[in-house]
Amino acid sequence: MQIHVVQPEESLQGISQAYSTSAQSIIEANELDAPDQLVIGQTLVIPIYGRYYFVQPGDSLSLIANRYGIPAQEIARINGISLNQTLYPGFRLYLPPGQLMEIETNAYIEPMGETVSQELLSSAQNAAPYLTYLAPFSYQINRDGSIALVPLDTIPDIADQTGASLMMVITNLEEGAFSGELGQAVLENDELQNTLLDSIITEANRVGRFSDVHFDFEFLPPTMRQPYNQFLEKAVGRLHEQGLLVSTALAPKTSATQEGQWYEHMIMARMVLLSTLSYL
Repeated sequence: MQIHVVQPEESLQGISQAYSTSAQSIIEANELDAPDQLVIGQTLVIPIYGRYYFVQPGDSLSLIANRYGIPAQEIARINGISLNQTLYPGFRLYLPPGQLMEIETNAYIEPMGETVSQELLSSAQNAAPYLTYLAPFSYQINRDGSIALVPLDTIPDIADQTGASLMMVITNLEEGAFSGELGQAVLENDELQNTLLDSIITEANRVGRFSDVHFDFEFLPPTMRQPYNQFLEKAVGRLHEQGLLVSTALAPKTSATQEGQWYEHMIMARMVLLSTLSYL
């Protein structure tokens, strides 16, 4: 299996040809209702054994071999090339499956309106056996520090039946968009923080199934780095007493010079507990 991120002007037919598979298999694997309406940045599961790697500028066979833990001789043999062959950008290499490893996985499940649709419950039921966490998205923070409740229906039962842990997601969403100003208001006010943590504990006790509280604060200004860390430390102290784990979502920043809004303006927290996040 391989993940492909849709690029500008790509079509499902072109993508399927690049990975030597069929468009229909991609449609079925991703349950695409509108396969002719791909969105730039959309992720697609490519149902193949192993993976294909498309050579990037500066790549060599030894660099690729070290990156994926596969002997260069084996890559060369499988692809019918010599060890010393010059690789040009865009050249396709087939890489056999590597050694399996254990990972933690999470899926956000987002009910719309005041009820959970049967279609969404069915999707959750199908996905939950492969998940570590199942996360209703999301408990939104109100201006007074309380949280807007999320319709759950049988989502907690699905988590129980499949062995997935139920995760409570707390966000600074407001009127359909993440609000850095709302997040900052909470982080600068101890009273609002205490009310928020009280509200989280009350809801966790009401539902009685949550094992993790996941903070997804987005578009916070860089000045909020330390206040956010301090808030997380406070949350850990309060929520661990209730037997709850604490985690936070962060953009995958790899250097101080990484460009883009998600990276230039993001803050760094000290707690990253999840290895994979996805949406249902």
